[in-house]
Amino acid sequence: MIELPDANRYRIAWYGATIFLSSAILLVIEITAGRLIAPYVGVSIYSWTSIIGVILAGLSLGNWLGGRWADWGGNEKSIGIVLALAGIFCLFSLLALSLVAPLLQSSRLDLVSASFLYVLAMFFAPSVLLGIVTPMLTTLTLRLDGRAGRIVGRMHALAALGSIIGTFLTGYVLIQYFGSRNIIMACGLMLFVLAAPFFQRLPRTPVLLLMSAALGLGLMIEVRGGWVNPCDRESNYFCLRVVDASSEAPFGKAKALILDHLLHSVNHETEPGMLLSPYVHLMDELVLNHFEEDALNQLDYFFAGGGAYTQPRAIKALTPSATVTVAEIDSAVTQTAVEELFVSTKNMRIFHHDARNVLERLEGASFDVVVTDAFHDIAVPYHLVTREFAELVRSRMSPRGIFVTNVVDAFPDAKMVKSLAKTLKQVFDHVDIWLDDIPQHPRRMTYVVSASDRAIRGDVLDARRGFERRWYRVNTPLMSVGTPMHELPVFTDDFVPVERMISSLLLTTEGL
Repeated sequence: MIELPDANRYRIAWYGATIFLSSAILLVIEITAGRLIAPYVGVSIYSWTSIIGVILAGLSLGNWLGGRWADWGGNEKSIGIVLALAGIFCLFSLLALSLVAPLLQSSRLDLVSASFLYVLAMFFAPSVLLGIVTPMLTTLTLRLDGRAGRIVGRMHALAALGSIIGTFLTGYVLIQYFGSRNIIMACGLMLFVLAAPFFQRLPRTPVLLLMSAALGLGLMIEVRGGWVNPCDRESNYFCLRVVDASSEAPFGKAKALILDHLLHSVNHETEPGMLLSPYVHLMDELVLNHFEEDALNQLDYFFAGGGAYTQPRAIKALTPSATVTVAEIDSAVTQTAVEELFVSTKNMRIFHHDARNVLERLEGASFDVVVTDAFHDIAVPYHLVTREFAELVRSRMSPRGIFVTNVVDAFPDAKMVKSLAKTLKQVFDHVDIWLDDIPQHPRRMTYVVSASDRAIRGDVLDARRGFERRWYRVNTPLMSVGTPMHELPVFTDDFVPVERMISSLLLTTEGL
């Protein structure tokens, strides 16, 4: 058994701790990146693909550079410089966001390109630098302890463990309690702390230059407003903002809820029954059309997604005896609605869980109306569009019930909407697609799809209460253009290619 001098053991422990912490910081940055760019491009599989791909590319390049640098004579001073530069670039990511965001928004890039460029500008450099740390410190450790298998295995295990801790810590604790910008700033400062011991034998000039660069960068970020969080509240799911929307109302005061980059809905302060968003109004009118007037006050509603609680609030105001159950996965959304959007939930049953999971648990329930309003722009909750979900909904509905959902898709070739209609047709006798306007040119639209075992009367739906609006059943014109129905899939839990369905939104300026 090889006995190492105490000095060597302490040094190896120091190197291992640095690898552990730097790896944890990299994963903290990676998870936080999704929240930082969410207000500008939302959260979708494409934004997360950009984040993971760019950071892994930077990490791979850093690992290669670190190995080569170690062979060329890398030392502790090198590690100190790398960690300090990583801290500077970590802080720079906030400045990069304030610089890049206006440029990308004015350029009207498609969503995929914009997501990639945001991440590349902000996080590629720090991931390269942090990727250098593990191979260099592993090499330095091998100079102290030549047991290669033991040392390499230990250092890689510490790196992996740090990554795991950083992932869970960020997702479960940090974002919700501290906010994304504070986390990035703390990561930058932590990297400077890690770098400090490696500077013991470094001349003062390089240290002063690095400190000056960090200070200057901090001042530039402050001037650019990079410390300012665009979110009023950050949860594990969304960047939440509430903005004044009184200009959208014919009178009085109104506020709108913005989740990430998407305006979700608008609530009027004194008129809860005023449905300012046309698609929300349409959902309400479909219910009015489906049931007799004297039945409206006795209906049982289930909402998959609460958001601003615009429609549940209107229902309780207009038909107080109706029962309302809401499955809103994010408790922060409910809290925001109550505190800032004039919502009272005291006469509603609220579940802060996934809507499908809630419906599964509500055995024996019989809802007259099931509304899905959980689609976050192009970020589609896959499990809420499948045949299996439709079957679950049908099993929790009364025989007279109606299912209503909104979907964002292109016009006229609405592939996802048509696939969803095809899927629902497997479960319900009547499936209809509605629009408040039939555009003359291709564009992005918010569709409303209704499904029931009873036909809705008429191809034109005129508003019975609230604003004078008209909506059109577009089944025939939609099915007759674009991709034929037989080429489109039925969505199942095993196969839900929604990104392929809405690719025209992702690869055009309409996607932003």
